Amino acid sequence: MRYHVLIDGDDTLWENNIYFERAIEAFLAFLNHSSLAPEEVRVVLDEIERTQGYGTANFVKSLQETYLRLAERPVQSEDLAQMEEFGKQIMGHPMQVLDGVRETLTYLAPRHDLILLTKGDEEEQRLKIENSGLAHYFQHTIIVQEKNTETYVRLVEELGLERPETWMIGNSPRSDINPALRAGLHAVYIPHPHTWRLEREDLGIEDDGRLVQLTAFSELRRYF
Repeated sequence: MRYHVLIDGDDTLWENNIYFERAIEAFLAFLNHSSLAPEEVRVVLDEIERTQGYGTANFVKSLQETYLRLAERPVQSEDLAQMEEFGKQIMGHPMQVLDGVRETLTYLAPRHDLILLTKGDEEEQRLKIENSGLAHYFQHTIIVQEKNTETYVRLVEELGLERPETWMIGNSPRSDINPALRAGLHAVYIPHPHTWRLEREDLGIEDDGRLVQLTAFSELRRYF
């Protein structure tokens, strides 16, 4: 059977969050708080990130706000500039497509209707897609501000997709798997060891045969 296959980008097709994690490690060392443990600083950063939105520019703003809130010395302009440098290091990192992705997309593209569905800052996401060299595998490339149940319902209606024949593939329970299942789609969960903390949650729907869990993107060839 020919399916409609929605595929996530960040940490499903290419590495992403690992670069943010490295920036956070550098930020923690720069802050060097005398009493708060790194995990306690992360809790503050997490709270701020929830309100800032996605993308590197918003991440830099989150680092700056966290620094302003927790710094134990008078904040200098060069301190805030250092947060911007952390962001530049993220943006300047070469694109790294995950192992097995190109070969698997080459296999899937003639057999199914592939749709790249990613969320975040539109300009930044388009640059990632361009640098990945993967766009030609997909019939549609869609960038949204948020992936929730309403997003999937809207896409099904706009693209004229049949729910029993539509799958969402990704690494995020919060954005890729649970809302797609709630919208009546099938889903393939491929965990990534560095999935963003704010994207993690329990798979909150009973297994009714619509959810498949794999360990690597290349395993899709066994199911599709």
